[in-house]
Amino acid sequence: MILARIVGTVVSTRKDPRLEGKKLLIVKPISPEGNDEPGYLIAIDTVSAGFREKVLVVAGSSARMASECKDRPVDAAIVGIVDEVELDKAHAAELAAARNK
Repeated sequence: MILARIVGTVVSTRKDPRLEGKKLLIVKPISPEGNDEPGYLIAIDTVSAGFREKVLVVAGSSARMASECKDRPVDAAIVGIVDEVELDKAHAAELAAARNK
């Protein structure tokens, strides 16, 4: 799973008929602290996520197993809206130390 933030939408007037009526969103992978990670993905929205929300994204064959994605040409799907991310103190300290190097 990929932790990400919604940063935009994709509008496509011509597409595979199996994608008609499906919302496509641009997501930016983020770290557990909320910092941007490299790259972007376009994912089909299965949970009615909104702009700037943190979400969980699955990719590859896992995306095709998500609700509403079976037998669709999908490589990434938003499968959850994240309310909170919490790291245990040891991992938080380790990440902070790595950033300060």
